[in-house]
Amino acid sequence: MRTKKKTSVKPRVSALITTAAATATAPGTMPDVQGSADLRNVPIDRVGVKNIRYPITLKCPATGGVQHTVARVNMYVGLPHYQKGTHMSRFLEVLNKHHEHLRSDQIMDVCRDMKQRLEAHDAHLELTFPYFIHKKAPVTKSEGMIDIEVTFEATSNGNEELDTFVMGIKVPATSLCPCSKEISAYGAHNQRCEMEVRVRFQPGKYMWIEELFDLVEACASAPVYAVLKRPDEKFVTEQAFDNPKFVEDIVRDLALALNTEKRIAWYKVTSENFESIHNHNAYASIERDKRTQ
Repeated sequence: MRTKKKTSVKPRVSALITTAAATATAPGTMPDVQGSADLRNVPIDRVGVKNIRYPITLKCPATGGVQHTVARVNMYVGLPHYQKGTHMSRFLEVLNKHHEHLRSDQIMDVCRDMKQRLEAHDAHLELTFPYFIHKKAPVTKSEGMIDIEVTFEATSNGNEELDTFVMGIKVPATSLCPCSKEISAYGAHNQRCEMEVRVRFQPGKYMWIEELFDLVEACASAPVYAVLKRPDEKFVTEQAFDNPKFVEDIVRDLALALNTEKRIAWYKVTSENFESIHNHNAYASIERDKRTQ
């Protein structure tokens, strides 16, 4: 009786090969897993590193010198659908490359360099830092320094005409309630408020941090100071009482001031009052693109 000859069956090879195995490596080198292919076909909007603490230097027009501060830095790029991961170490390499020249007027250069180094279609850079402004008390002229929070945001898309830079500041001030003043036999409730302004500039234009600070601070009921003697305290108390403002008044005055500033192309303003007679805050915001008006 004849028997059929047994034929060996080769195991089926899957068409989908794991990305790690698909990564070609030369002898003696380590595999580049991040640079390998990803088969899920899902792009990532932003990926990178955040909350880096890093020293930066800013020009200071008040002194003619520079001010050194420490920024909290976020660095991201867009990741295409076909790439498994980004190269995290390269973000820090770019930052360290610009260490000696990390200035406010070079933030966009850092962002563009990051895009090129990461071989990305777009790159995003965010810096948030304290900035100190010299202020004299209104009557005694006692000197002090007030700190504000400043933000720089840069985005590079490969076309310099489409690249964007946004500067933002948070300014503390005093607000006094018009309704409280109107209905009370004496006094009025007042509180500290925080005004935040973010702006984009017209091409080739810019503003000093101090310039934007002065514009914003003038829209509150009264400024705040680091050092106040009794004559100064009397002055700012009465200044706020003579200039009462709702949170709505503050953002509208901010909008009017920014509308007349020709260097600014777009803005978003907010004001938050930390109410002294309520257990909640009052808030208002306005956003405008002056280029479309």
